Parts: sequence; C-alpha cells; structure tokens
Amino acid sequence: MRPDRPEEPQGIDEVELLRRARELRERAYAPYSGFRVGAVIATADGHRFEGVNVENASYRLTSCAEQSAITSMVSAGVRSEIVAVAVVGDGREPCTPCGACRQTIFEFGPQAVVYASGDGGQPLVAGIGELLPHGFGPKRLAQGRGT
Repeated sequence: MRPDRPEEPQGIDEVELLRRARELRERAYAPYSGFRVGAVIATADGHRFEGVNVENASYRLTSCAEQSAITSMVSAGVRSEIVAVAVVGDGREPCTPCGACRQTIFEFGPQAVVYASGDGGQPLVAGIGELLPHGFGPKRLAQGRGT
C-alpha cells in the first residue's frame, strides 16, 4: 500500500471490482452523451451491488451508475455500510463519482474507498472523505434535532 492511498477494506479485490465495473459499463444507456459508466459497490457484510448510468432526454432525470447500484442495495433491504466503490467510465482518465454520487456514497459509507478508472493508466484510489471533504451526513443532520 502506498502511503497516499487510504487503508483498503479487508476482503476487497480492487482488480476484480474494477474488472466487473468495466464489464458493466457496456450495459449503460448513454445515447445522448455517449459516456458510459459502470459501478460496483461492496458492503461490509460482503454484498455486491452493480449499476450503470441511465440517461434521459431530460438530463436532470439521468441516473448515475453509483446511484443505480446504491438504489439496488437499498431496494434489496441491505443497510450494511458501503466499504468500497469501483467506478469505470469511458476515456483514459479515472472516472470519479460526481458530486451527488459522492454525497450518496458518504451517506451509506463514510469510510468507503473509491477505485476510479478509465481505459488507461493506474486507477485513482481515494477515501470518500478525500473526494468529499467535510461531507454532510447523518451525524451532522442529527445535530439539528438536538441528538
């Protein structure tokens, strides 16, 4: 492990998660941007959930791959903390989660490690806290209720 990399969760195979996210990318529905993204999330209790981006002519209604995977997790009734997220997008550079996805990942995995990749080079590996410094989560929200 490099000193600048976050501590990786035990039992997580970065290469396998990125391989699967890369395969999933082919299923994306991206007729407008042409930019396909696949994502896999891993939870602390060993579950895996997958997602792809699904575009809509009304761009605001587009679903990101990470959001799709997290929605699948919640729909399945799983509430175990997300420990890892792999995201692969088209192009050579790492495809990091957008701002909304960073916030949603933080909600369900404030210590999650993100593996972001494209078609070339080394993946970017970062903790979600590094990608979303000072994230607003459930602990902060509870302060408004005086708890």
